[in-house]
Amino acid sequence: MSLKALGAKIFAKRIRKKINKWATDPTDTQQRVFENLITTAQQTAFGKDHSFEGINSFSDFAKQVPIRDYEELKPYVNRVVDGEKDILWPGKPLYFAKTSGTTSGAKYIPLTKESMPNHIKAARNAILCYIEETGKTSFVNGKMIFLQGSPEMSEKNGIKLGRLSGIVAHYVPKYLQRNRMPSWETNCIEDWEKKVDAIVEETVDQNMSIISGIPPWVQMYFERLQQKTNKTVGELFKGFELFIYGGVNFEPYKSTFEKLIGRKVAGIELYPASEGFFAFQDSQKEKGMLLQLDSGMFYEFVKADTFFDENRERLTIGDVETGVNYVMLVSTNAGLWAYNIGDTIQFTSTSPYRVIVSGRIKHFISAFGEHVIGKEVDQALKEGADAVGVTVNDFTVAPQVNPKEGELPYHEWFIEFNELPNDLEQLAVAIDKSLRNQNTYYDDLIDGKILSRLKITTVPKNGFKNYMKSIGKLGGQNKLPRLSNDRNIADALSVIIDK
Repeated sequence: MSLKALGAKIFAKRIRKKINKWATDPTDTQQRVFENLITTAQQTAFGKDHSFEGINSFSDFAKQVPIRDYEELKPYVNRVVDGEKDILWPGKPLYFAKTSGTTSGAKYIPLTKESMPNHIKAARNAILCYIEETGKTSFVNGKMIFLQGSPEMSEKNGIKLGRLSGIVAHYVPKYLQRNRMPSWETNCIEDWEKKVDAIVEETVDQNMSIISGIPPWVQMYFERLQQKTNKTVGELFKGFELFIYGGVNFEPYKSTFEKLIGRKVAGIELYPASEGFFAFQDSQKEKGMLLQLDSGMFYEFVKADTFFDENRERLTIGDVETGVNYVMLVSTNAGLWAYNIGDTIQFTSTSPYRVIVSGRIKHFISAFGEHVIGKEVDQALKEGADAVGVTVNDFTVAPQVNPKEGELPYHEWFIEFNELPNDLEQLAVAIDKSLRNQNTYYDDLIDGKILSRLKITTVPKNGFKNYMKSIGKLGGQNKLPRLSNDRNIADALSVIIDK
């Protein structure tokens, strides 16, 4: 065992003990975080506007600080962007993580000296928990690749501005720099397809042991490797042991990845976002990701089916139950307050608190009252694809509310297959059966002949890639929405399909 591997084992045991300490004391941990946030931000513009000095309990906070999304918080953010200090958090942020919002245009998410370390520690701790649980350390001597955005940054009123993944690249510990790939120059390539080709050239003959990124873009990398070498990724990289991923549900990609890799590889799921690094998979034996309760973030939860009600109830960590779909809100040491990040989550465990991401509160189909969510379509496609033995590259679902005359409305599934199934009808039946089993509202609408059974539209090879390219969101941290309540994506795909 190398000195690096031995050191990793010792460090992993120490970190796991620290994690266990706060994970087994969740309510007190969150209370300490809450009190620190309120005290620290009392003299900010936001704190004064919302009378933080008079907040002595969560009940006070819920009365005085309304739930906001980015658009509603934007007047405060704009003041920070304009160079004002002490607006959402004391002083000025270190960075803005720039993201592309669907309704707000460019979004500028502040990252402060207090919040930035949490993004780094959480990813590190995920790997350390894997080492502590499995005892495996050989991968620390191999090469590690993180498919991410460019680390180049611009500046706005004295504050550096860039993509979150690119900002994080500046914080890779020195002891990993020698093992890290791709090169800085390659990482700075903006054109995603050129970047992937350059990464292939740099890594094809290396001992890659950890590969990390959003599944659809890692899949592109794996496919290019296979095209170049005629080998599976597992044959090419004998030491490839750990796949680290996040951003989208991995299940729809799982069978495709197994074929591309050619063997089993352990995985670690992460839940990072510009607003905070919320959770990571801390165990290979348990379902879900450990919610980061001791990382400068105070969490609230609202049941998703009541989120748009006037009298929605805001819950804290001690009030939640497993298996319920919640909208997650965060208040953070980057200056976000009762902020709706847009995700819905479910708890798989409350001892400790582990979560899965079930979808987006704005990404659902409820054109007829069915309220189908991301987790349900992911599961339905997995079960359907397994039943008929097909693998899927990507997919999205939209309602068809104006069908041909004489037809009932339906859900249209746009699916890009690795190889077309022999019987699309059989697959549609299997997907529909799973969806009806999961969602009673959808089942009732089918039974009541309000909806007809779903229909599948096949998307040609690279169709989704071409769509993402057409809207300027190819690669990096960009993700294709699984669900839409309108036909904007569906209509754009139809144009690509008809070409």
